[in-house]
Amino acid sequence: MTLLSVNLNAVAQLRNRRDLPWPSVTGIARVVLDAGASGITIHPRPDQRHIRRTDVFELSELLRADYPAAEFNIEGYPSDDFLELIEAVDPEQVTLVPDDPAQATSDHGWDFRGEADFLASVIGKLSKPGRRISLFCDPDAGAEAVAAAKATGADRIELFTGPYGACFADPATADQELSALVQTTEAALAIGLGVNAGHDLTLENLPAFQAKVRGVAEVSIGHGITANALLMGFAEAVRRYRAVLSPNS
Repeated sequence: MTLLSVNLNAVAQLRNRRDLPWPSVTGIARVVLDAGASGITIHPRPDQRHIRRTDVFELSELLRADYPAAEFNIEGYPSDDFLELIEAVDPEQVTLVPDDPAQATSDHGWDFRGEADFLASVIGKLSKPGRRISLFCDPDAGAEAVAAAKATGADRIELFTGPYGACFADPATADQELSALVQTTEAALAIGLGVNAGHDLTLENLPAFQAKVRGVAEVSIGHGITANALLMGFAEAVRRYRAVLSPNS
């Protein structure tokens, strides 16, 4: 069974277009969790262009008070400010990404070998009982790279599925991207490294991903599920994604 964590960045970005409190980030969190999502993902950025610092604390309070079984996953580049935020909020999962603050969205994984010492140092600071550390990973990273990722002390990698998601009009290239994702996943699982995935996964491309990339523990989906929710509502969108991810649940 692959769990669904809903990324709320797009909801926050829509809210931020006006100086108004809606759509409510915590309100949508309630909707998706009530519909069966296993957790919430956010990626707070220094410029607060979508998730604001106040959102982080409000979501944390919501989950602890009303959804104690749900998991809070916070993504970000491990700056000093980010590390301080993690210390204050204490989420169940931290996903480290190699983003420049000016990037519109995450678009590549870590250089696990070149930045091994840096990542090991950060993970040493973040690791604690009950918390999982995941590292953003290129889809074609391969066995040597995922071994280097494990050596940093990480618990999981998160596959960057953006290149696969970009192949919606090119089935042959999509198959090539899936093959790379399969190889990286199998290499990670073989050495005891868990696997998450995320970026540009949709109701259209997720079934093929699920059929071929076996063993993924969790997917984090934001833009696609938000686009679907504009047509069908968030609750129904969550139910449809869960039907693909866990058809027997």
